Amino acid sequence: MAMEFPVGDSIYKMMPGAKAPAAEGFWHSTLFRERIQVSMAKWFVMAKKADFGKIAAKYHIDPVIARLIRNRDVVGDEEIYKYLKGGREDLYAPSLLKDMDKAVAVLKGKIDGGARIRIIGDYDADGICASYILLKGLTACGAKADTVIPHRVKDGYGLNETLIEEAAEDGVDTVVTCDNGIAATSQIAYGKKLGLTVVVTDHHEVPYEEGEDGSRLYQLPDAAAVVDPKREDCTYPCRNICGALVAYKLVQQLLEEYVQSEDTGSGKNEVLEELLEIAAFATVCDLMELKDENRIIVKCGLENMKQSRNLGLKALIEVCGIEPEQLSSYHIGFVLGPCMNATGRLDTAKRALELLQSKSRAEAVEIAQELKNLNDIRKEMTVKGTEEAIAHIEEEGLFRDRVLVAYLPEVHESLAGIIAGRIREKYGRPAFVLTKGEEGVKGSGRSVESYHMYEEMSSCKEFFTKYGGHKMAAGLSMREKDVKAFREKINEKCSLTEADLEEKIHIDVAMPLSYVTKELVQELKLLEPFGEGNRKPVFAQKDIHILNGRVMGKNRNVGKYGVTDGSGNYFDMVYFGDLEAFDKFLVERAGEYMVNRLYSGERVDIPLNVIYYPDINKYKGKESLQIVMKGYC
Repeated sequence: MAMEFPVGDSIYKMMPGAKAPAAEGFWHSTLFRERIQVSMAKWFVMAKKADFGKIAAKYHIDPVIARLIRNRDVVGDEEIYKYLKGGREDLYAPSLLKDMDKAVAVLKGKIDGGARIRIIGDYDADGICASYILLKGLTACGAKADTVIPHRVKDGYGLNETLIEEAAEDGVDTVVTCDNGIAATSQIAYGKKLGLTVVVTDHHEVPYEEGEDGSRLYQLPDAAAVVDPKREDCTYPCRNICGALVAYKLVQQLLEEYVQSEDTGSGKNEVLEELLEIAAFATVCDLMELKDENRIIVKCGLENMKQSRNLGLKALIEVCGIEPEQLSSYHIGFVLGPCMNATGRLDTAKRALELLQSKSRAEAVEIAQELKNLNDIRKEMTVKGTEEAIAHIEEEGLFRDRVLVAYLPEVHESLAGIIAGRIREKYGRPAFVLTKGEEGVKGSGRSVESYHMYEEMSSCKEFFTKYGGHKMAAGLSMREKDVKAFREKINEKCSLTEADLEEKIHIDVAMPLSYVTKELVQELKLLEPFGEGNRKPVFAQKDIHILNGRVMGKNRNVGKYGVTDGSGNYFDMVYFGDLEAFDKFLVERAGEYMVNRLYSGERVDIPLNVIYYPDINKYKGKESLQIVMKGYC
């Protein structure tokens, strides 16, 4: 029988014979109260308050799970219930989006009148998915619809005059944008002049002018309808949704208009369930916060993807070697999504759209393999481009800037965003990577949590010929002669402090390894899917001891160690990080002689403090607890 003892405002269970750490000696030790610097990162233990015991009893969960939920700012019975058990019934009504009624009325009239409708999307995963959702949905309602996805190099982002002219020449009556359009005021005005009706569906920030009193004068395009949750007058409860989910909401509302009888209801549901997968895929790829409705969409979408209704998505999962039952948000964000994006970066995004439209398994597998191959090439190009960016930043002394602006004329413009993300990770600050396009300079930016990229760019908009984005990412076009002035002004306007730029690791719970059980690991799955806004939990323990170790893996880049936490219990611990750096740390901690003994199979005793995540290792049909080390000091 487990014994219980209070620690702070929670109750932890220890197995008989385990040594209970003193409240002031472990849980509130100086080590975990104060900030600790390891590899430029600061560690903090989160200390948000709640009655964890009460929450645990009410929802039949471990007190640790209750604490983790509170750490994610999920409070109140309704929010906790939705977080743990939320489903399709908890999704918000499409009609809550401003102008949704106008968009549906306009499109219903056009469909009933047999007008030609053209969907114009974007070349990233969100735009591709949004285009497919609208095409499938409009077609299911009987529309005469087609799609055009701009070419990254030839057309650039979003609507342009050429696309508008082509639509008019092709006899198109109505243009529906997705994942773009909110900033296309002049292009939409031109379309109206040519007799086109335009419906905007987007999720990006609305452009604005700043008044003399500092107020913002938002500039909506003069379209027949503008559906964008970022509109100031939109009261949709979950504003940070991706372009594909906005498109999904429009299709959902349209299908309600066209499919109301029981005979056709099952067909409507099948369409919506397939499109739910695609909206979930885009939500992860576009780095939307997995909170509220987004989390439910991804949770339900992942379940659908395990037996996907979409032949193309099913083939991509297969070609990438992912077991459908093991599919997670990680696979979407780091394996499948990059394949979808690669085609728009190095070729044309039409091929990715064709994947989702596949009519046979053979066709789907062929296209999926093409996308994977393109992504493999993209990876090699990204490594080279990132190395060039780092060399440029170091040689020019740009690392002293609080906002990094790297101009790399020879780098393929499609890789700017990825490289900007890598630079941001390395230096821990907002980064723009600019490349030379066919006309002027094009670039992408990736931000940190404390820096709203779109708003900061708005204070420098005189340098841009075109720009758009949101808090964490943005795209731009500009004249080459303005690059230096842009870098100077974006830094001059930057108010980030050194504290803002410090990498921070927020530890959820300082928890002994001996508290970990298979049951707790299973309960942690209640928190999934993990991603932006719903990060994977991080635990910490002071003073564990490495007793033995070895190096594993095809590339000899995984460390496996036997450790104890002083309770008399022993655990397997693995580390997938930088083994060379870890070994240097161990040498500093225990000496080269002891580290040589460690890897030669001899017993050692090397103390350290770790942050970790518990997992279950499955090998040859057997399951065992495993500690995955995420950091050390």
